[in-house]
Amino acid sequence: MTHPHEAGNVQPNKTPNLRMIAWEITRSCNLSCVHCRAAAKYGPYPDELTTEEALGLLDEIVSFSKPVIILTGGEPLMREDVFDLARYGTDKGLRMVLATNGTLMTPETTHKMVASGIQRISVSIDGKDAEHHDRFRQVPGAFEGSLQGLRYAKEAGLPFQINTTITKMNLDQLDDILKLALDVGAVAVHIFLLVPTGRGKELVQQEISPEDYEKTLNWFYDQHEHYPIEFKATCAPHYHRVIRQRAKLDGKPVTMETFGLDAVTKGCLGGNAFCFISHTGQAQPCGYLELDCGNVRQTPFHEIWASSKIFQDLRDEEKYEGKCGICEYRKVCGGCRARAYEATGNYLAEEPYCAYEPKSVNRKESAGG
Repeated sequence: MTHPHEAGNVQPNKTPNLRMIAWEITRSCNLSCVHCRAAAKYGPYPDELTTEEALGLLDEIVSFSKPVIILTGGEPLMREDVFDLARYGTDKGLRMVLATNGTLMTPETTHKMVASGIQRISVSIDGKDAEHHDRFRQVPGAFEGSLQGLRYAKEAGLPFQINTTITKMNLDQLDDILKLALDVGAVAVHIFLLVPTGRGKELVQQEISPEDYEKTLNWFYDQHEHYPIEFKATCAPHYHRVIRQRAKLDGKPVTMETFGLDAVTKGCLGGNAFCFISHTGQAQPCGYLELDCGNVRQTPFHEIWASSKIFQDLRDEEKYEGKCGICEYRKVCGGCRARAYEATGNYLAEEPYCAYEPKSVNRKESAGG
């Protein structure tokens, strides 16, 4: 689940403000989705952070920052103390949100979400109907289970967003999925462009082409113009370039008033304003970029955030290579570092799924918007 947050351009070797953490509180999951970053299965998984360790991590986090905390998995509802963690974070003044597939939600669990202070949930819908969604999720009944979970959330007054991972399998269903999200009362629609990690590596042939990527982001921009709900593109940093290109053509300023927090965020936030923490305590730039930046069991988290060489590299756009290194949009886009790493083994390489050819050859130029 994503939540928009401020992230200004970061100076090399300066520690940026941590705005969001995706925390994989468990890797266990009741589904077996074909695109799963974690290749999650039912579990249990060994060596997950204990309740005591998890509460200590929250204490460590609030000692130096107040990020949004995304409780994710796997399926976070499969962790027995999930609501204790949510309540503890809420009491510490953190905005706690939860990413779920929705199929384990009941009136009771939904009530516990609200009581623990969870402010929003995300539920993934990856097909326009049961036939397409369940094929993606590899469990019959997953579609109806997710929709039922959304009904429980709506009845409880718990805001929810729809997340959709875009592949060739559902590229032609985007209008239908958007209509479904509007019909069920979602407050936001977040699209994710497939990153081929975990089981997603087996879907490499289902990745949309750079050209379709570009068309999809322009389609997304058009929807933003027509519907009064939040739209956000994740693992799609090029969208921040598209916004500025389209806005210039439309004669619109790129401001908070016209584009919300997209006007002041960077496309790839891994290591800049965002961090992922695995079920065993490993800190990473994001869930798709599985690079060990330090483990919270051995090193205080604030030290990892400030001192990890990988994080420091990602904060310095001057180190980006290939066309990302000379692109005039590098400060607002940055390319997907996880895709670059999967394609080349180098997380500073150019984004392999970008059709844009930079106009700038001057590294000091920037269309930072």
